[in-house]
Amino acid sequence: MRRDMRPAGVTDAPVPGQRCGLIAIVGKPNVGKSTLLNALVGQKISITSRKAQTTRHRITGMHTQGATQFVFVDTPGFQTLHGNALNKSLNKTVVGAVADVDLILFVVEAGSFTPADARVLALLDKKIPTLLIANKLDNVHRRGDIAPWLQTMQERHAFAEFVPMSAKSAKDVERLLGICEKFLPEQAWWYAADELTDRSERFMAAEMVREKLFRLTGDELPYTSTVIIDKFEQEGQLRRIAATIVVERDGHKGMVIGDKGEKLKRIGTEARQELEKLWDCKVFLELWVKVRSGWADDDARVRSFGYE
Repeated sequence: MRRDMRPAGVTDAPVPGQRCGLIAIVGKPNVGKSTLLNALVGQKISITSRKAQTTRHRITGMHTQGATQFVFVDTPGFQTLHGNALNKSLNKTVVGAVADVDLILFVVEAGSFTPADARVLALLDKKIPTLLIANKLDNVHRRGDIAPWLQTMQERHAFAEFVPMSAKSAKDVERLLGICEKFLPEQAWWYAADELTDRSERFMAAEMVREKLFRLTGDELPYTSTVIIDKFEQEGQLRRIAATIVVERDGHKGMVIGDKGEKLKRIGTEARQELEKLWDCKVFLELWVKVRSGWADDDARVRSFGYE
């Protein structure tokens, strides 16, 4: 087990009956990985939208149930369409996340297997147990078509188990947790029982603004737009946050601001409401928009914006 994926100070000292381990969630862009992570953790910690490549970082989410602590790692969708500096960073994150885990959840849409799915599957170490998560089962109209599809999938990879499911079904999520538990080693928990993520509030603030940005601008705004936190202050039960939305063109800036600033105001309002719900406190959020042409092709700027 790779030590650099654990919290500092964690030891292997066993606690009788306890189980704990790393579970990587992988798949092509926009297949439902973040929705699945949020369902498994029981709270929203990874942002979602219809836009591919919404997840850009390795998000760790924890769920402790009974004697078992599940440590889930959500990853960006593996990107093959564009080779810019941002996408190279995202792909590096995917490869690193699946290198040394106890279990892999390979997420595909039930009944489907595309060349993009195949490229992700090729990254997986055959020595690590992998579950085939046939997600979005609720979208399959003829359940009888699933059996022959599962047979072809078994021929592609020696999956430990098949799990047809919908991440929106609490019953399916609970069943998946029970399956995952069997693959985790007996060892002491790495986190406190009530911890849900290893990401900071500052990071979560940027992510929530980015989610609302993508959801409210639709497909017109390139996915390379990002969010930088300029100020994050905590005053008791109040968080004061100033953030900048970075876009690549002047036309994109106008798109984000909207008529008389209405679009930017809505992005800020919805992000603030989401953060207040997440943290159970008041949030004061200020947003600006700046143009930084070509940032996604600039290795140094990609790193300066917080990407690995």
